[in-house]
Amino acid sequence: MRRAAEVWPLRPTVRYARTLAEALRTETIGGIVMLLATMAALVWANVSIDSYEALRTAGFGPESLHLNLELYKWAQNGLLTIFFFVAGLEVKEEFVHGELANLRKAALPIIAAIAGMVVPALVYLAVSWGAEDASRGWAIPTATDIAFALAVLAVTASAMPAALRAFLLTCAVVDDLGAITIIALFYTDHLDVVMLLVGAALIALYGLLQRRGVRSLWAYLPLAVLAWYFVEVSGVHATVAGVALGLLTRVTTKADEDSSPAERADHYVRPISAGFAVPVFAFLSAGVRLDGDSLSVIFSDRVVLGVMAGLVIGKFLGVFGGAWLAVRLGLARLSEELHWRDMAAVSALGGIGFTVSLLIGDLAFGADQERATAVTTGVLAASLAASMLAAVLLHVRVRKRRNGLDDV
Repeated sequence: MRRAAEVWPLRPTVRYARTLAEALRTETIGGIVMLLATMAALVWANVSIDSYEALRTAGFGPESLHLNLELYKWAQNGLLTIFFFVAGLEVKEEFVHGELANLRKAALPIIAAIAGMVVPALVYLAVSWGAEDASRGWAIPTATDIAFALAVLAVTASAMPAALRAFLLTCAVVDDLGAITIIALFYTDHLDVVMLLVGAALIALYGLLQRRGVRSLWAYLPLAVLAWYFVEVSGVHATVAGVALGLLTRVTTKADEDSSPAERADHYVRPISAGFAVPVFAFLSAGVRLDGDSLSVIFSDRVVLGVMAGLVIGKFLGVFGGAWLAVRLGLARLSEELHWRDMAAVSALGGIGFTVSLLIGDLAFGADQERATAVTTGVLAASLAASMLAAVLLHVRVRKRRNGLDDV
């Protein structure tokens, strides 16, 4: 007997939706969609900044639940929670089945990631020293945008050894975990302990149900939404709830399962994150004027210069220097497939801050709209510069390997 799908083929809309979802599970397509959203925001903002600002600051939501937020705040606190949930799944997967499961293998990207957060912060502070409220922005250049970085690597250097992608991915997930920790610890202005404890209890219940093997989506979805709500109103940034739920999702497979809950969640949620949540956030965050006055500010404001130097210079020095020092001290070893020139090329990708840098920039300077806009422009410029630098370096490495001129 033929299957129903053979007798009654899938409707074109369903078939196209599945094809699109599958495409959005790849780093390249996700990065392209985010780039298109950013370009659309820049075009709109430079055609009509007033209408763009009217859209991003339009408020909606129930005031009685303290959820009457502006649209861009919904993107920050709501949609980015989905992104960080996926990041949490990646971190958990790396800890259980990936590079982080083996301490010796994990040492290199972990040390590189930590140095890649510390050095940019120091570079930022050195460059911005003395500027008003500069200390609030120290964390902006500490984050790497995993989607953009992996997309650039996939487009420009797919022929490079798999060990290079593994290093970048592991480094980026550690970086994401560090970024969300920084947001929770340093960018919480007020704290309602009771609400936070309720949120933590709901997150713990989610983890308990995962351990018990409960599979019903309707057992988890209300818990996740309520956990998000209570963390949001507690004063802690709601994205913390997302990464916590991701970390508590089970990545092991039971005997009667074809895939783990983490695999199933990643399969369904990643296209939503890559195709909707992150692009909408990018669209509502990246719209800045690119006229002479706006561009001149980024070269006269030491805070913005600090952000740019931290991302382009600090990230490279931190990631590459941390990896080199770890190997020299015998704390880690470099894969036999890689050369230090490969590591230098991929370290430049660390300067692509974008998503999390934009988020931290708004948390740091959101009260000062002029400074916040200048910081956004600086993050975009630095991310573009880091992308171009990394693309050139990776292209050179691929060409040398292909022509047999490599001296690995």
